[in-house]
Amino acid sequence: MTDSNMASGAPAPRGQWSSRLAFILAATGSAVGLGNVWKFPYITGENGGGAFVLVYLLCIAVIGIPIMMAEVLIGRSGRHNPIASMRLMAERNRRAPLWRASAIIGVIAAFVILSFYSVIGGWAASYVGHAAMGDFTGQDADTVGKIFGDLLASPTKLLLWHSVFMALVILVVSQGLKSGLERAVNILMPALFVLLLVAVGYATTTGHFGQAVSFLFRPNFNALTMDAVLIAMGHAFFTLSLGMAIMMAYGSYLGRDVSIGRTAVTVSVMDTGVALLAGLAIFPVVFANNLEAGAGPGLIFQTLPLAFGQMPLGSLFGALFFVLLVFAAWTSAISLLEPVVEWVEEKVVLGRGGSAVLVGVACWLLGIASILSLNEWSDFAPLAMFERFEGKTIFDLLDYFTANVMLPLSGLLTALFVGWYVARETLEEDMNLSAGAMSLWLNLLRFVTPVAVVVVFVYNLMA
Repeated sequence: MTDSNMASGAPAPRGQWSSRLAFILAATGSAVGLGNVWKFPYITGENGGGAFVLVYLLCIAVIGIPIMMAEVLIGRSGRHNPIASMRLMAERNRRAPLWRASAIIGVIAAFVILSFYSVIGGWAASYVGHAAMGDFTGQDADTVGKIFGDLLASPTKLLLWHSVFMALVILVVSQGLKSGLERAVNILMPALFVLLLVAVGYATTTGHFGQAVSFLFRPNFNALTMDAVLIAMGHAFFTLSLGMAIMMAYGSYLGRDVSIGRTAVTVSVMDTGVALLAGLAIFPVVFANNLEAGAGPGLIFQTLPLAFGQMPLGSLFGALFFVLLVFAAWTSAISLLEPVVEWVEEKVVLGRGGSAVLVGVACWLLGIASILSLNEWSDFAPLAMFERFEGKTIFDLLDYFTANVMLPLSGLLTALFVGWYVARETLEEDMNLSAGAMSLWLNLLRFVTPVAVVVVFVYNLMA
């Protein structure tokens, strides 16, 4: 690609996904991560089950899908890295290039999130061995808790697993579109679905599967609070990998013959399906062992290992479950690295492999700060002078500012830009929607989605 190509707005010579299915698997792999297998089950447990799930599904429809369509549209139209695509879209519509701030925020957020996401992915990878070796078998809560505590207290162990996980991510992204991203998702996503179905199959033998189905799908509106509604809105936004420039990056490889609307709906349905299947795999085990459904973040790394240690074939199914968790984290981490590598690749002469290594190593280095904040630097709170950040470590702050500030801001700017400042004729040509579907999408993008994102944004900042 040359500077003159970009200046003229001509699409860059660029590969394409081999099929619509390849894009769907990649986008679903990005969306399906720790948020589905780890976070969704426990926030559902904390917020009353079925009523929360209903609100969450509604939020996917009115917040998630419209913004995903807008992000994919920008990527496919620009055919460059997310920042350049956003700038080109603004220029074509005679708008200020400052609108590229949406993509800049998203690319930075993806880089920062990957730095600590890799650390958590390392936790999951380490637990595969613990489960397979029977370390949870017959143990009590204190012993299982100590395994997790010892992991967090050891910078050496955390660094080892962080390094292994990040190396796997760099390996895939360095291979490019066809040999790297597409090949990885073609293997990992079917494997993830198979592992998840095996886990659900096992859950049906616990004697508490019906209780889990009732918990997930029978609405109890008395348990639904305003906080729960806002949590559902926030999770619907974050679970689809929105606001991180990922869908812009993946959209830049998408052929013009593919329907953005149908594809976004398909990805959202598959992502939600995985989250619900994860709930059906986890809650029967929780109920069968008289554990707490709303056990919080410890549900995966402390509560479930206790259950695996008490059940028949617990070592086997525990190991399979954590392999599933690693696969989910891996596909998401690949997508977090991709938009940053796209940008670097178009700016320097290192090529795809060199750019992936450069960005990955930089991300790995930042991750060390998160590792140390869990042990050696656990008493260090950089923003302790502000009451709201008192006691928040580097790990906590990186998570807080990306999730509560950067992602909503990027998503909001994208919704406003596409909804209000891109010419209607351009949208109709690129989206190829029926008149009714176009009006529905635009009205959601202009009036409903921004308000919902702002409400979540303000709520999270005030909480």
